[in-house]
Amino acid sequence: MTAIKAVVFDFDGLILDTETPSYEAFDRVYREHGAELPLEMFARCVGTSFAAFDPYAYLEEILGKPLERELIETRYKEIYSAIVQESSILPGVRENLARARELGLAVGLASSSSWGWIEPLLTRHGLLDRFDSFQTKDKVKRIKPDPELYLASLSELGVHGHEAVSFEDSLNGFTAARAAGMRTVVIPNSVTRHLTFSGADLQLESMADLTLDSLLERLDSPQP
Repeated sequence: MTAIKAVVFDFDGLILDTETPSYEAFDRVYREHGAELPLEMFARCVGTSFAAFDPYAYLEEILGKPLERELIETRYKEIYSAIVQESSILPGVRENLARARELGLAVGLASSSSWGWIEPLLTRHGLLDRFDSFQTKDKVKRIKPDPELYLASLSELGVHGHEAVSFEDSLNGFTAARAAGMRTVVIPNSVTRHLTFSGADLQLESMADLTLDSLLERLDSPQP
């Protein structure tokens, strides 16, 4: 029997790809101003906040002049919302959440986003009842890459770090999960695929690449 007792999922870019649309929306705003947003720059804020990289401030820096941030933000949200509304739950997510329930695993969600952002999307896609614990930025003082979100999730689920697997797509999230002592499965998206996740227990192209049973079996296997 597996030693794993819980699985904890990130949200943005892992359950629903909201990060690629975010980059695409900002990139479009930049291009409308005759500028370009390098993917490697934007990736700094994936899985955390704009404190790590502020795309609004960077646009002003490129253009060499102040902008009406409220107008830029409104334009970004307009483009972003239109793209996200068309987004689907990523492959393998529903199946693995359902299988986790069948296996009797505790299931958590740990996200640097707000509950006000996550709850409507989970509800719309019929996934709200799949989780036993929700940890969002509203509940903690420090978000990823700090481990506080994951530590809070482990505490609420009643498990130790080595008894839980995190599913992440960002370097900030991966760093947080490792700092919490968890096993780590990384599934990068198009925005984070160029990053290096040294020390990950497993890295997949898609959550659909392995069944949850196969994934847990692989994590239980002795490392060469």
